[in-house]
Amino acid sequence: MNKSSRKEIKSLSNRLHLQNNLQQKLSPADFRKIHPPVKQYHVTSEKDLAHAFLRGLMMLDYRARYIPVKQDSSKSDPVVDSVEKDDNDLEALFSTEVDTVKTNQNHVHPMDVQMAVFHCSDTVLKQNMITKLSQCQYALPLLVPDPVSKDIEFPLWTFRQIIKTWKKTQTKDSSITVTMKSMPIYKAQTPMVSFFRLGSLSVSKSQLMNTLINDRHSTFFHRNCPGSTKSHLLMDGVAEIAWYCPAGKPNDAFTDCVAFCNLHGDALNFEQQRDVLTEGSSINVVLVPTLEKSHSSTRVITALYKCETPLIILINDTDCDAVQMKKGKYKIGLKDKTQPNITEELKRTIVNILSEPHKTFQLEAMADVSGIRVDENDEVCLDGKSAAMKIVNLFQGMDVSKIKDTFLPCQGKLWHDWCRINKELYQLKGHIEKEKCKKKEEMMKIRQDQCTASCSELMKLFIESLSSLPSTDKEYFLKCTQILIDALYTDDLTSILLRYHQKWSEVMSLKMKHDILLKNKQTELEEISKKLQSATFGLEHIFREMGQIYEAHKSLQKQPKRVQTDWSKYPELAAELMISGHPMELMDGDADHVPLSWISSLLDEVIRKLGDRRVFVLSVLGVQSSGKSTMLNAMFGLQFAVSAGRCTKGAFMQLVKVSEEMKKDFQFDYILVVDTEGLRALELAGNTTLHHDNELATFVVGLGNMTLINIFGENPADLQDVLQIVVQAFMRMKKVKLSPSCVFVHQNVTDVAAAEKNMDGKRRLQEKLDQMAQLAAKEEGCDAECFSDVIAFDVQKDVKYFAQLWEGNPPMAPPNPGYSDSVQDLKNFILSKASQSAGVTLSQFKGKIQDLWNALMNENFVFSFKNTLEISVYRKLEVQYGNWTWTLRTNMLTIENQLYTKIENGKLEKVELSDLFEEMSKTYEGIQKDMTTYFDEDKDKEMLVQWRGQFETKIKEFHEELVRGVKRKLDEVLQQKKACKKLDDQKTEFENKLLEKSKELAQQLKDKNKDEEELEKQFNSVWRHWVRELTADIKPTEDINLEDDQSTIVQELGFEWKLINDRKIQKTYKNMADLTDYNDYVINQRNSGFIHNQSYEE
Repeated sequence: MNKSSRKEIKSLSNRLHLQNNLQQKLSPADFRKIHPPVKQYHVTSEKDLAHAFLRGLMMLDYRARYIPVKQDSSKSDPVVDSVEKDDNDLEALFSTEVDTVKTNQNHVHPMDVQMAVFHCSDTVLKQNMITKLSQCQYALPLLVPDPVSKDIEFPLWTFRQIIKTWKKTQTKDSSITVTMKSMPIYKAQTPMVSFFRLGSLSVSKSQLMNTLINDRHSTFFHRNCPGSTKSHLLMDGVAEIAWYCPAGKPNDAFTDCVAFCNLHGDALNFEQQRDVLTEGSSINVVLVPTLEKSHSSTRVITALYKCETPLIILINDTDCDAVQMKKGKYKIGLKDKTQPNITEELKRTIVNILSEPHKTFQLEAMADVSGIRVDENDEVCLDGKSAAMKIVNLFQGMDVSKIKDTFLPCQGKLWHDWCRINKELYQLKGHIEKEKCKKKEEMMKIRQDQCTASCSELMKLFIESLSSLPSTDKEYFLKCTQILIDALYTDDLTSILLRYHQKWSEVMSLKMKHDILLKNKQTELEEISKKLQSATFGLEHIFREMGQIYEAHKSLQKQPKRVQTDWSKYPELAAELMISGHPMELMDGDADHVPLSWISSLLDEVIRKLGDRRVFVLSVLGVQSSGKSTMLNAMFGLQFAVSAGRCTKGAFMQLVKVSEEMKKDFQFDYILVVDTEGLRALELAGNTTLHHDNELATFVVGLGNMTLINIFGENPADLQDVLQIVVQAFMRMKKVKLSPSCVFVHQNVTDVAAAEKNMDGKRRLQEKLDQMAQLAAKEEGCDAECFSDVIAFDVQKDVKYFAQLWEGNPPMAPPNPGYSDSVQDLKNFILSKASQSAGVTLSQFKGKIQDLWNALMNENFVFSFKNTLEISVYRKLEVQYGNWTWTLRTNMLTIENQLYTKIENGKLEKVELSDLFEEMSKTYEGIQKDMTTYFDEDKDKEMLVQWRGQFETKIKEFHEELVRGVKRKLDEVLQQKKACKKLDDQKTEFENKLLEKSKELAQQLKDKNKDEEELEKQFNSVWRHWVRELTADIKPTEDINLEDDQSTIVQELGFEWKLINDRKIQKTYKNMADLTDYNDYVINQRNSGFIHNQSYEE
């Protein structure tokens, strides 16, 4: 490298303020911070250009490449004021001497900014950057000359996170088949079309390529892009690659995915790059100024012409149409042709060539090309990759759905059973202490089983790597592990998802037809859903296993054996990762449980390392696939999982540091972001979904200082229901001190004036939320009058509208710049509100998790309902059910008393079940008519219909059990009466037998010298034996459990078990056993009526 180039590179790095990063590379941590806000369309000084570019890119703003530059005042163009009189204006206009003085240097070329940042970034940031460039539908560096040594690097690692999805169209025998494909791009086998320029041309090669890929977006930067300059420093010799991904529509340019490669600069000067690309290409496209033998390009063209690879030569100085000179060899003239004509001819020629058998290209295979350096072979990557490969090699050849059961046994059935029993502990009935001991024993047995199963080879390798690798290698190791796992099972997961969606379509079709096969298909769908859950495998599951191993060993206080890793170190390892910006699972979405012991220990370690710092907790809630994770990633530069369909499960937390320059504006040191899974998931069904969603929503809203309520579109109906349950749950959890707030974010709003036009919608939203808050308050006996009394919310300020994410139709659409503006505006709004909050300390946050989760475990009733109105309607139904059962019970009691009297008077010797049913039939038929009337005519009949079948069955079973219960009691009375009669008949016989036995005993003891007490003791023992012998066939009298009967009856009258149990524990009731007149007591209560939110202390 000559001195001049070295000097220019040094000058460029100084101008971009990157001089320190040539050796000490930029890392993701430098950008995963709360920085002062930047408006992408504002002019930026050169020294801030690199950081502004990266921050814009992380926000998915493709305008980051076109940031206007503000020249330093010392270098601004001075205007020469040599013309003083109006008469000389024309002379000044045509004079060359009064031109503006030129600046000392041109502004920095946008692609020099991009490549400078690329060269100054560490491996992880490079990968993040390239992934974002791909999401912005920009071309990516494929072959990169080192600015100093000029060695060619192939940055394979940077492509590892890119997933491309497309639809391939095939036509066979007049039938068209469209197949969806989704895979890591480095594994995709695609044709590659490489473009080269030989010599200087007036036509822009990059611009021509853009028209083939996306004529509305500059995939490749070209000379006519904003900010372009005649010269650039770091792009010559760089080969960029981009992919065309068809959407499976008739207007697709190509029917399958095609890679396009662009070698920047004159290809005559970059022989090595040219050779690498031509070797791997399916088609070579060469642009030349002329096709004359004397031209310097002749040698290269001759070699390409003789090569088997198809060749298209674009000639600048001729106007011929596409001509096939021989099979696979074409030439097209460019002279006097419009851009659309050239594009159409070129596209037609490429499609024609690709319709024949052709060579394919795979990114990963380029690593084997000699003479180029692969970034993954750098020393910084090798240790991490080696450790990741050891783990992934364990899974080779395994069924993806069996991996978790084999290598992560602690989090499967064992953990799910533990969670189920733990939840049951909060809903105990009957003999509570006995049940509690039994369940705790079961839980300890599960913990013991977890300890026994906790020594898998996977966990040993993973913990060893986390413990031994340096921090930079560790981050590479984690990323590499996840990428390799994803790559291993992409095809399996895609196949399962495809089967799931096909089966889902079948189920929907059968539902419409009310087909009898529906149940079978639903069972099949459930099986596929379970397989999908089993097949979903990532780093979060390995960390979950760490948590379960830790909890199991800690609960039993088991010391690690020699073959095991030290479980007590697990929280420290996880804390280090969380501090470095890695997301940690807060709530297990598969088990619907928070592992409190693990989370507490993890946060204790974070506190030990950072101090008890203050954090502002920002959580997000929304329906499935509404763009929650995408929004958080763009806002804070995070990497929560994103794609269509279900990704995030449960809830994850991640720390985002407040930068030094921003600390003066805030009272906290970090924002703790909590991302959640989507609500209303298709994989879950019915009440499972309701309970899961309501519990999750209550948890994350309760945790957050602020919750973003994310809505896709302008209709918040789905989340209104969830929020009502959240409000009612908060009212019931009075012991937990909560102060949540929320902001509604409407995604994908196309109308720029939505905020102004939707004032009526805002008003209706406010009215609906207030109405439901009042209803919930009435139900729970609280004094809240509006929604904001429970969750802080201002409908005028706290409703935001987001532009749609994509600018056009995926998969080729770039992100909409308006979306990035919306993200930045929302971020500024959040930070503005956060600046008024002190947040919470990490220890307070830890305590809040424990208090909130324990309160949620105690609360079970409200989570099973869609909204507050449903709860109210259901409670009225339960009161009505109590009335119906009371009528049946009263009538049955009357019949029972009549029959009992007959039995006592000796007028009845046998009770027939059919007679009892006959006696009850009139009352039961009346109840059935009342039920029919209630369900058919009540004002809430549309809502009641969902419980109709359940309550009809319930009343039928109650009636049958009531009759059978009376039959059993009367049979026992008859048996007792017969036994007493038999006993009376045998009275004389028994007396004689007992007299005989007494004489025999007296005779036996006569000659034995024993005191009176000893003789009496022996007699009593023998007497008890005789009595048992003589009364063996008589049923003993059972004790009445009055307390259990009381609880059962109060429940049947519509009271929740939790309320009954709470009152028993708090002793806020009167004991019926202390009352002298039960009948008066019961009659008075029936007359006064039962109201749910009254205190039943009587």
